[in-house]
Amino acid sequence: MNEEQTENLFAYGTLQTEAVQFSLFGRRLDGKEDALPQYRLTIVRIEDEEFVAASGSADHRNLEFTGNPSDFVAGTALAVTKSELLRADAYEPAGYTRTLVQLRSGLNAWVYLDNRSATSDSLFQQTEVGDRR
Repeated sequence: MNEEQTENLFAYGTLQTEAVQFSLFGRRLDGKEDALPQYRLTIVRIEDEEFVAASGSADHRNLEFTGNPSDFVAGTALAVTKSELLRADAYEPAGYTRTLVQLRSGLNAWVYLDNRSATSDSLFQQTEVGDRR
């Protein structure tokens, strides 16, 4: 994949904010509203002090797979380059996994899950991320 090609990154928390996007990528990312079916939002406490300082909070949204067709998490499918995806990997705290999922629209997109929530029931591929500063 060359640098001009993009992949989809499903954001449901801080990656949707303009401040985080400018801090990580130097620009506002293009995106489309979408949803991740069969998941629900949970809150996890992040212990990584650098991440807490960068994001402004220790409590962050996370996803939990339910398998229930009526559950979904709304978010944004962001178009990112390969290098931006690697920067997003470095931004996520230790203990998170980048996982390929299918969104409601049919798009395949990467999403970050706390390792306690990652499940093989709906995954295509996983990549360990975080704590790569």
